[in-house]
Amino acid sequence: MNYIKAFAPASVANVACGFDIFGFAIQEPGDIVEIRRRDEPGIVITDITGDDGRLPRSAEKNAVTVVMLHLLKHLGINDFGCEVVLHKNMPLGSGMGSSAASAVAGVIAMNELLGNPLSRKELLPFAMEGERIASGSAHADNVGPSLLGGFVVIRSYNPLDIFTIPVPDDLYCTLVHPDIEINTKDARYILRNEVSLKNTIAQMGNVAGLVAGLMKSDYDLISRSMVDVIIEPVRSILIPEFKEVKEAALKNGALGCSISGAGPSMFALSKGQENAKQAGDAMQKRFAEAGIEASTHVSAINMQGAAVLND
Repeated sequence: MNYIKAFAPASVANVACGFDIFGFAIQEPGDIVEIRRRDEPGIVITDITGDDGRLPRSAEKNAVTVVMLHLLKHLGINDFGCEVVLHKNMPLGSGMGSSAASAVAGVIAMNELLGNPLSRKELLPFAMEGERIASGSAHADNVGPSLLGGFVVIRSYNPLDIFTIPVPDDLYCTLVHPDIEINTKDARYILRNEVSLKNTIAQMGNVAGLVAGLMKSDYDLISRSMVDVIIEPVRSILIPEFKEVKEAALKNGALGCSISGAGPSMFALSKGQENAKQAGDAMQKRFAEAGIEASTHVSAINMQGAAVLND
């Protein structure tokens, strides 16, 4: 096998109350990676499309290839050579899991090219290294769902303990990306290091409620639990019109609405595709009224995650 093409989808991390522990993938957009074997050892990035020249072309500094280098080192392969092409199909700094999609597509493609020596779950720590190089933190709430699909819960990071939970068949996500950019490192820097006991208790209740609501297909419980009293009040100040856009979503059929990842993208969950589209139109309209262009994606939860593509 000398050539592999792989896709990894965008994802929503945190999911309101679940900072760094909840995430789910959507159907599209997503990044595509092409790997082609070459005779000379070493990984070379030959092209990146869609990034306007902003991403590093060095294999040691780009999320898509850092994961490959870690995987090869783990497997004890020293003489491997390949050329890599990365197709970026989502904005950088978007809160849509952009760096995670690159990392996951890269590690899935490399694992396939090597004959699948590791399972998907075993690939997760390597995908997390792509997040470390991109944002300074090896979090799993984007790479987990992009790699595995479904609604992912990270119970622990040390040791890494991750699992998926069932979601209602008729649950849809609306993901709206305003044409602004927020750096993940900056969005983490402004967070408080200490949280009050009152807010901790409220957040724990919402986390438990959201898990139970998803597993029981209890849409009312999902709606009541999509409340973030710790992260959203701080990060929302970085997103223009956040309060008004959220209100528009809730008034137009959404069960709940919050920040996707570090922002500036916002997401809403709805019962049914029509409600999700209606919420998306309202959110996009509110951004437009403030002079901010925004793109909208409506999708069911992606249960498959990353995939190897056949040309």
